Amino acid sequence: MDHRSDALPLISERIDAVTGGLRMRRLRQADWTRRLVRETTLGVDDLIWPIFVREGDGDGEPVPSMPGVFRLSVAGCVEAARQARDLGIPVIALFPYTDPGKRDETGSEALNEGNLVCRASRAIKSAVPEVGILCDVALDPYTSHGHDGVMQGDRILNDESVDMLCRQAVVQAQSGCDIIGPSDMMDGRVACIRGALDSAGLRDTLIMAYSAKYASAFYGPFRDAVGSGVMLRGDKRTYQMDYGNSEEALREAAQDIAEGADMIMVKPGMPYLDIVGRLSRELGVPTFAYQTSGEYSMIMAAAQNGWLDGEKAMLESLGGFKRAGAAGILSYFSPRVAAHLKAR
Repeated sequence: MDHRSDALPLISERIDAVTGGLRMRRLRQADWTRRLVRETTLGVDDLIWPIFVREGDGDGEPVPSMPGVFRLSVAGCVEAARQARDLGIPVIALFPYTDPGKRDETGSEALNEGNLVCRASRAIKSAVPEVGILCDVALDPYTSHGHDGVMQGDRILNDESVDMLCRQAVVQAQSGCDIIGPSDMMDGRVACIRGALDSAGLRDTLIMAYSAKYASAFYGPFRDAVGSGVMLRGDKRTYQMDYGNSEEALREAAQDIAEGADMIMVKPGMPYLDIVGRLSRELGVPTFAYQTSGEYSMIMAAAQNGWLDGEKAMLESLGGFKRAGAAGILSYFSPRVAAHLKAR
């Protein structure tokens, strides 16, 4: 069927008049041209793989609210680190599922050099030393109330919490952690942690501060994975950021950098791409985004229901973080993305 009409020459003339003869689609007409002029690319070096560690042996335990994600034994974490190495993923991040019997009001298990994170770090560094380890510094995986700090009544105590976090950071770094990730949002914690690490002779340990961590609805599956969700009393709005604020994020991140942070992070990721872009442009330091459990689970659930192409959505979502200015992304998709990139 011929779709042309007598008006076609006039249409072409009008298009050339309004575009000045510039046909933008020329650069999109083939795969090779699209790849040639692509402004933003996603590579395996951009990935950090968050992993949940549990007690015991055997196969991984599935996290029901995070399809395809498992709690791994210490031995399983070592195997995951080997997989990361083989795929080229530079860093894994460890998060513990702590036995409820080891949780208390102050989160004292965080200071135990034999806790899950410390044992997993030592095992990974012994077997796969070339893979970097990022450890979360916060008390919520260890407290009986599910909060990131020390609690008195209904209040989270800032300075007392920072004291605990400093000791936790030193224990983790001594166990082989390469990057300390304070996710607690207490005031002044980066400077105090930097001082504690330096005093312990750990000057080379990096700090990636969760500088703009928002009080978000997107953390639910993560809290299931680490076991803190059922224990959480109230909410975290007195220390995590209000989702309506952008200027505050800039002040928080600038303060963390001044206190000694080597890198900063925005969490969650996709609902806060404007924050990722602003911090990376205005502060000029490596800025990371955390594609949270809720973001991951939404894509997985929609894919499982046939509502979207999961692999394409996975890649598009991570590409969005890079386009916004992220130096790298923490994502539960990391091994899948790395395998995809390696197979291209």
